[in-house]
Amino acid sequence: MNNVRPATPMDSKRIAELYSQLVQNPQINVLPERIENISDDPNTALFVCEYKGLVEGTALVSLCADVMFGFQPFAVVENIVVNEVHRGQGLGASLLQHIEAFCLSRDCSKIMLLSSAQREDAHRFFERSGFTGSSKRGYVKYRHQFRA
Repeated sequence: MNNVRPATPMDSKRIAELYSQLVQNPQINVLPERIENISDDPNTALFVCEYKGLVEGTALVSLCADVMFGFQPFAVVENIVVNEVHRGQGLGASLLQHIEAFCLSRDCSKIMLLSSAQREDAHRFFERSGFTGSSKRGYVKYRHQFRA
């Protein structure tokens, strides 16, 4: 019943709605042309998960070049969100399984993701999905904190 596919420019409005459930930021601006650009980038993929024909989840995965293991890249997953009405119904698991298959096909050495410290339900979900939250510590510096 869950269908994971690459996002299309027509998904932009719905993805923006999902992002609004993830963060309260009035500057969210999901542009159809940006989704089109990403679809042409072999190192980045924006996926959506449909449930009963409607987009109810999304996640972005980016492959990062690395030198530690020859030519193997590593992957970073960002902005993973499932509509709060449909959480716990397997949509997030479908997205992560699709991302894992994508990363295996690209010979990634690992998949990394960050999750807001207060999102304990998400942390439990990620751990059930095989991610380890205790082996590394994540740090973030947002644009408004950059020094000129």
